[in-house]
Amino acid sequence: MAGITKSAEETALIERARKVLPAGGFGNFAADIVIREGRGGHVWDVSGNEYVDYLLGSGPMYIGHCHPEVTEAVLAQVTKGSTFFANNEHGIQLAEAIVDALPCAEQVRYVSSGSEADMYAMRVARAYRRREKILKFEGGYHGMSDYGLMSLAPKRLANFPRPVPDSAGIPKAIEEEVLVAPYNDLEAVQRLVQAQGDTIAGIIVEPFQRLIPPAPGFLEGLRELCTRTGIVLIFDEVVTGFRFAYGGAQSYYGVTPDMCSLGKIIGGGFPLAAIAGKTEIMAHFDRALVPEDAFLTQVGTLSGNPVAAVAGLKTMEILKRPGAYDGVFATGRALWQGLQERIARAGLPAQVIGEPPLFDVVYATGDLRDYRAVNRSDKEMAAHVNRCMRAGGILKGESKYYLSTAHDMRDVEQTLAAFDTAMKTMPATKAA
Repeated sequence: MAGITKSAEETALIERARKVLPAGGFGNFAADIVIREGRGGHVWDVSGNEYVDYLLGSGPMYIGHCHPEVTEAVLAQVTKGSTFFANNEHGIQLAEAIVDALPCAEQVRYVSSGSEADMYAMRVARAYRRREKILKFEGGYHGMSDYGLMSLAPKRLANFPRPVPDSAGIPKAIEEEVLVAPYNDLEAVQRLVQAQGDTIAGIIVEPFQRLIPPAPGFLEGLRELCTRTGIVLIFDEVVTGFRFAYGGAQSYYGVTPDMCSLGKIIGGGFPLAAIAGKTEIMAHFDRALVPEDAFLTQVGTLSGNPVAAVAGLKTMEILKRPGAYDGVFATGRALWQGLQERIARAGLPAQVIGEPPLFDVVYATGDLRDYRAVNRSDKEMAAHVNRCMRAGGILKGESKYYLSTAHDMRDVEQTLAAFDTAMKTMPATKAA
């Protein structure tokens, strides 16, 4: 790529956005770029610059942008109606596919976003167990609810299990209802449950927390602990659902929760998410099956939207085909290894962590097993690399490479070339 330049049209759009949008954007990604279109594993901005896209819309586009089979299915449904606020055949079929795929799923309830799915998963756990508290892990992301925004990225480190709110506007009372533990520390969780187990309704965990894989025995230990104490084990699979394996992270790691939240991939690029779990827990969404004070009210205008459902169904159908995951794992491993080799040759205090479909370089050494360890990463160095990557035609988030089935070895080569350029002007590290 000859270089990234801004056209007058894109510059004008950025200025217009600053007038009508807080911080000039949608609250998601940097506001200094306006994307025009995406095809496969690439996107183009309004200026016509082409990027290898590792952002993937924050993960949903696992089979690439504008997959022809998904597009065909969506266009066929749009001509029949966009939404009904009533059951539709495609939503029923998608629920059947989810139940067939995921070990924990016996029933499904739809929502429109991962934040909603996590919020309702925690709420139904409280209704089911008739307890108030939720235990989560420091650095774990569970959406934008008051409960979810406890100790996601705390700017001050509190003593466990005290939570730290990550946003203004959260009632202080919520701090009394959330317990926080370090990820990958089973002994800490066991001590917490021993002390407060009779108040804990559920433990919500990303089985793969942001970039951090579970330590051997950690998820298995949580499963045994929850089974023994009657606490609901919730896997937040909004990111990992269908990314590492067709049966989600619960199949990939071989540990079955009581419930899970889903999003991103199951909507095929459209707004759709879900809660899935055991029938006895999901019964709290059915007024006819539980006492009135145990019934969970849940309504969403676009829940189970037929356009999103057909996109998700087709995406899952494609992922179920033999060999669908082989390519993305091979491409991911090639990029991972290329990055790690360059880090080693340069003697950088850095390492690649994650799984082949989802990883990044963390500019720190040592055992990166929890939020506090990963948070030691040299932020200045990471920002420098990301800027250089963008200049080299690589679009990624601040802390993730999302791989897709549409990426290939040419994308890997371009990415590694951009990383080589970044390393030539690398600032001195502050990482420990």
